[in-house]
Amino acid sequence: MDEPPVLLRQDEVEGLLHYKDLIPRLEVALGKFSKMDSAEVIQPVRTTVPLQKYNGFLGLMPAYLVHEDILCTKLVCFYKRESGSTLPSTQATVLLFDPEYGNVKAVMDGEVITAKRTAAVSAISAKLLMPAKSEVLTILGAGHQALSHYNVFTETFSFKEVRVWSRRKEMAERFAQSTQGHVTVWESVEEAVNGADVIVTVTGASEPVLFGQWVKPGAHVAAVGACRPDWRELDDVLMRQAEVYVDSREGAIAESGDIILSGAKVFAELGEVLNGTRPALREKTTVFKSLGMGIQDAVSAKLVFEQWKSKH
Repeated sequence: MDEPPVLLRQDEVEGLLHYKDLIPRLEVALGKFSKMDSAEVIQPVRTTVPLQKYNGFLGLMPAYLVHEDILCTKLVCFYKRESGSTLPSTQATVLLFDPEYGNVKAVMDGEVITAKRTAAVSAISAKLLMPAKSEVLTILGAGHQALSHYNVFTETFSFKEVRVWSRRKEMAERFAQSTQGHVTVWESVEEAVNGADVIVTVTGASEPVLFGQWVKPGAHVAAVGACRPDWRELDDVLMRQAEVYVDSREGAIAESGDIILSGAKVFAELGEVLNGTRPALREKTTVFKSLGMGIQDAVSAKLVFEQWKSKH
């Protein structure tokens, strides 16, 4: 209890957090969350503090998983940057507590945790919902989340073709050059998603960039950007024709502009599918609207801390 908290930098967290260990733990956590047992999972909806001067928000994401005895919170600043800005769109720090004493056990850079747990949950959605024979993956966006999604999707699945699009072509080209496999850069969203089985949207858009008329029937879309009630990545047509899955109904109804502004109905939480209480409609067009949850950060932070302790 008297020991100072462990400080883990970005590169240290990167070396300790691996998808093969993270995905099974996230599946368990999502399932427990969707059982709606407040004695097991305590997670209030994210609190946000507007930073209007800088066109951003501070988000506070606490969570307590009772059975695993994990108490954690993430502090994350996220911004709507101007095109061409070199400033980061997010900055995050994760605090892992000792639930019994209340002291901070570890302070971790939150960028890797956010990127990897978000991508891992998107991969879980794809495992449950993408077409049985999925060969083409399209990623819209070319930032940190694009790379984490590329890594987990190519590690977990076997796509024959991977495409990328970004508003700034030079960013898409840089992204393609940074990956281990072959990635093709496309000039337009419409061309990039034509015939794609799985589409990942990880853009900074506040207005729709992906339109339902371009999406192949039966495709799966993992929509990761647009984390505010007035921001969107997907148009009304896509949101209304697809079966919509979320990580948290409560969070989606409060925070997702894609859902709020389109009037789309949420069909199920991923945890409900994992629990077997709601079906995975793999034969239909599906959208997983990702907003991220405190329990995802908590499970990831606990895994990082366990890995750190095993090495020290």
